[in-house]
Amino acid sequence: MTTNTKNSELIYSLEARPPAMQASFAAIQHVLASFVGIITPTLIIGGVLGLGEHIPYLISMALIVSGVGTLIQARRPFGIGAGMVCVQGTSFAFLGSILAAGFIAKGQGGGPDEILSLIFGVCFLGAFVEIFLSQILSKLKRVITPLVTGIVITIIGISLIKVGITDLAGGFKAPDFGSLENLALGGIVLVSIITFNLSSHPLIRLSSIVLGLIVGFLVAAFMGKISFPDFSSVSLISVPIPFKYGFSFDWTAFIPIAFIYLITAIETAGDITANCVVSKQPIVGASYMKRIKGGVLGDGVNSLLAAIFNTFPNTTFSQNNGVIQLTGVASRYVGYFIGAILIILGLFPIIGAILQQMPKPVLGGATLIMFGTVAAAGVKLLATEELDRRKLLIMAVSFGTGLGVAMNPAVLGELPKVVQNIFGSAITTGGLFAVVMSVLLPDKVAVLSMTDNTEISSGKVSVGS
Repeated sequence: MTTNTKNSELIYSLEARPPAMQASFAAIQHVLASFVGIITPTLIIGGVLGLGEHIPYLISMALIVSGVGTLIQARRPFGIGAGMVCVQGTSFAFLGSILAAGFIAKGQGGGPDEILSLIFGVCFLGAFVEIFLSQILSKLKRVITPLVTGIVITIIGISLIKVGITDLAGGFKAPDFGSLENLALGGIVLVSIITFNLSSHPLIRLSSIVLGLIVGFLVAAFMGKISFPDFSSVSLISVPIPFKYGFSFDWTAFIPIAFIYLITAIETAGDITANCVVSKQPIVGASYMKRIKGGVLGDGVNSLLAAIFNTFPNTTFSQNNGVIQLTGVASRYVGYFIGAILIILGLFPIIGAILQQMPKPVLGGATLIMFGTVAAAGVKLLATEELDRRKLLIMAVSFGTGLGVAMNPAVLGELPKVVQNIFGSAITTGGLFAVVMSVLLPDKVAVLSMTDNTEISSGKVSVGS
């Protein structure tokens, strides 16, 4: 059944069942739009924490769990999921906190197994935070606001930019860090992605990051920066093994990750709202709240599965809303095809082994844009707010404290180690200040006295010299 009315640009509505060929083509475009986002956090975490030979397996698990999670969101079993095309993928928001947890395990003398055991242990327990929040979303209006969400998303993007620019220059502790070759290679990827993204062809624009990586990979091969090792030792099939690396816990690693689950619940609610808009579904009323509740619950359950099956927390990808809008295919049954493709890709670890050979400058050229886009999304959300003195004050303190500790971690050097680990995260510090100040500061602030050396006009305040 197609929807082709004058009031809708959709070709296939939410409950329509497109033919297999058209559904497959739509699904491939969704996979192209999300594939790099699903695997990139694993590549970054694996590279920074020195997980080496474990990376292909971790990438396989990321793809398989993303596929299963997408199926859950589309199928909505037992009320878990939004019942829409909500592509699930590894969340960038957790990157800083996961790396911090990994360094805690590493600092205690742990190897890859111990590092992954701690990360997956705290992520498993943290998922219950989002599952709980899904049940009380309607009661968190005071905390879950565009202001708080915008601040946190902006801090996430800005704090991750350091990772992208480090990779572009060659990677952490690289002997040729900052060399002209590395900068040129990363720059080529950057320019390629921008060029492809400006294309008038929808498929090229959607595939801009993938195409940019391909260009970078080919240029790197020409420069002699790629050497394929013997893949004979790589398993033919990746078998999901629950808690393959064990299970451990640490409070200082858990608290920042638990806080990010709060933020991703807010993000997911926004993404599902956007999905409702492009899918021509209501954004008010009981059916809308049911979708939001089910979608956030699905996020939490999928992140629980991710920790069990050895990958990092999942979230709903926002870029796939653009695919729905461009293709005109909102059918949730396309989610079945997306899930199946991702699972098939994940079953073969050779894919992860090949992707592991991606030179750091190539990866950095892509992630720099991706992380910058996250920050820009936060700024865009903040721009929708009417910024009075109260909100500007909350923004100023949140950005100042959060990014301040990220730029100069030594400021916490004299405090207990547990405090350093918790508040050393820009996201945790800035986010906590945003939440606490939003709750404590009164909505109405006193009007500035006209006798002060100020000018108040057109709703704007400018302070005189």
